[in-house]
Amino acid sequence: MNEFYPEIAPFNHFLLPVDDEHQLYIEQCGNPQGQPVLFIHGGPGGGCSANDRRFFDPEKYHIILFDQRGCGRSVPHGSLNNNNTAALVADIEKIKGHLRVSQWHVFGGSWGSTLALVYAQTHPSSITSLVLRGIFLGRPQDTQWAFSHGGGTRIFADYWQEYVNAVSAAKPEAESEKQDIIQSAYEIMTGDDRVAAQKVARAWSEWEIRCCTLEPNEEFVKAATSDDSCWTLARHESHYMVNGCFLTDDQILNNCTKIKNIPTIIVHGRYDAVCPFDNAWLLHQQLPKSELIISQLAGHASAEPETKHHLINATNKMLAI
Repeated sequence: MNEFYPEIAPFNHFLLPVDDEHQLYIEQCGNPQGQPVLFIHGGPGGGCSANDRRFFDPEKYHIILFDQRGCGRSVPHGSLNNNNTAALVADIEKIKGHLRVSQWHVFGGSWGSTLALVYAQTHPSSITSLVLRGIFLGRPQDTQWAFSHGGGTRIFADYWQEYVNAVSAAKPEAESEKQDIIQSAYEIMTGDDRVAAQKVARAWSEWEIRCCTLEPNEEFVKAATSDDSCWTLARHESHYMVNGCFLTDDQILNNCTKIKNIPTIIVHGRYDAVCPFDNAWLLHQQLPKSELIISQLAGHASAEPETKHHLINATNKMLAI
């Protein structure tokens, strides 16, 4: 099994203004003369971690990571103003221009796969290759699966009830099957009661993160649910979900012809309870030249051993493009 490349520190990091309010945290690692690769984190609202640098050979890749609007080390922290998919796509092109990159590999997982696909379909000439993990197509049925009484809530019914209890404590009508619990959580988390908002943000985040791994992993849950991480992950995700991820119906699947010739590797866990496997399967059908790799003993998380192994294989393979 492949293991992460050794820990590395950035050789450069800075804040890049992208509009009148938002500044994005950007870091560069590895070989400045290597093949450029952009890492797109999940969430929305997740932010990058030190391990995200380690999917790439640091001697051969110029590794570029950034925190999306309002999350991670970008400022202002937690801002949902002018925070939408089109703005994030435009941000990526601004990063590319600022760094004077003509074309780059793009690596994205979960929401990062969504954003990578929309970016690639908008700017196909900017892409050398795509490595995508834990595909999320951003359709209503995809958000409902994990966050609105969908199939994921039936698999982890005990975890789900804990989340529902937290939401209904602040808004009792949210427990009704007829009530849109995503909308309810969003209203609480963007309301004036900061204490209630923080409690729901933590409950939302813990619900999602606990479902990410095939085997229970409390260390993984703890590492991903600091107060700051919960605040941006939950509020950003609900903001995007109540707005249909700022996508049109089946936007990604309907625009796959634009990227049909871009070398693409898709890695997806067979037992992914956050973004079920049919997301990857449907995408692969629309990209027949893509390579679909199934992690047979994995859920959603990129750090699960089999998925990590396949992702590192993929990044090594893309060096030959």
